[in-house]
Amino acid sequence: MTGHSTNDFDISIIVPVFNEIKRLPGFLSHLERQWVNPQQIIVVDGGSTDGSWAFLKQWKQGQVIQSAQGRAIQMNAGASIARGQLLYFVHVDSQLPKDFDQLLLKASGKGFSAGCFRLDFDHKKGLLHLAARGSRWNFLCCRGGDQSLFIKKTLFTNLGGFDESYRVCEDLDMIRKLYQKSRFIVLPQTLITSSRKFYTHGITKILVHFRVLHLLHGLGFKPDLLWSYYQRYVK
Repeated sequence: MTGHSTNDFDISIIVPVFNEIKRLPGFLSHLERQWVNPQQIIVVDGGSTDGSWAFLKQWKQGQVIQSAQGRAIQMNAGASIARGQLLYFVHVDSQLPKDFDQLLLKASGKGFSAGCFRLDFDHKKGLLHLAARGSRWNFLCCRGGDQSLFIKKTLFTNLGGFDESYRVCEDLDMIRKLYQKSRFIVLPQTLITSSRKFYTHGITKILVHFRVLHLLHGLGFKPDLLWSYYQRYVK
């Protein structure tokens, strides 16, 4: 833990990880370079086997815990020990805008209970460029976990956290609830995410199957069916 361990934080940054040793050290350093004031960092490891957990046990700038694997489970575990008024869920392959903490607090101060940044990719062409441009629109069909997500802690608690029956689309399920229950904002600043999955498995293929998952979720298909589809066509 940091030297701020006895103080309150404005934001609790919750980072779920599984086998991310190649990206984890750089990302944690990146967080500290991009904020204005130190915030609580909570890294939740889902049982990594690549050295991530060994690294985290030696890391002293935040809090680390282990939980069962699954982003919904891991993010709920992180939220359970959060001390910030805002919860900020972000993936380890993200590059955050400068002064991101102040941007989130400013949005919250204006009455927005939840929101995200616009999205861009570290390498993009064609369809990825179009997908990134679509992230600026404040519609549920344009949302995804790669854009990160901030939520007021009181609202998160009232909504019951992430639904742990979802092993995929847990972010869509939460954001759907947020659109119904809160003022949701898409901030104009950009978060850059990794395009590795798209180039590994095919840009068109992944974009199409993610759209199908959006559609299936919107139509009310059960979490197990969404997971089966993801396992078959995406993973």
